[in-house]
Amino acid sequence: MKTVYDFSVKDRKGGEVSLREYANEVILIVNTATKCGFTPQYEELEALYKKYHAQGFTILDFPCNQFGQQAPGTDESIHEFCKLTYGTEFPRFKKIKVNGEDADPLYQYLKEQKGFVGWNPNHKLTPVLEEMLSKEDPDYKEKSDIKWNFTKFLVDKKGLVVARFEPTEDLKNVAKQIEALL
Repeated sequence: MKTVYDFSVKDRKGGEVSLREYANEVILIVNTATKCGFTPQYEELEALYKKYHAQGFTILDFPCNQFGQQAPGTDESIHEFCKLTYGTEFPRFKKIKVNGEDADPLYQYLKEQKGFVGWNPNHKLTPVLEEMLSKEDPDYKEKSDIKWNFTKFLVDKKGLVVARFEPTEDLKNVAKQIEALL
């Protein structure tokens, strides 16, 4: 059975990193952007990282410029922005594509494991996302593609994808599922 440990990714300097390095940890994999309405989630993500890291939790950050060109700049400038603005300490990798033919193989796998789960109806950006995405593709909800920045995949200590959270999901709910896996 395939797991996330079967994949390697590029660190922000282009070096190869096997996800086996994160074996036996609970992992939250996130596609991010620095110029997005969800960018302030970096603060909450860093709080989760600090709270649970010593217990075997990590966050893997994959900047992505596919949604509204909201992750401009180099890998290093994105990293500096996140460190200076939000104080992030969790690992950040090379900018990738998460959808399309040239999507990173890790993201192809993640989407195969967990499809779109729907928007949080109480989030203020849900109507905006629904309107924008349904104009582009009336059947977008039926596809497993990543819909926007800050989509999250939760991986257990065996490397299996156990949950997907859309960017509108309350991070308190994400925290509860992290705690259950630790």
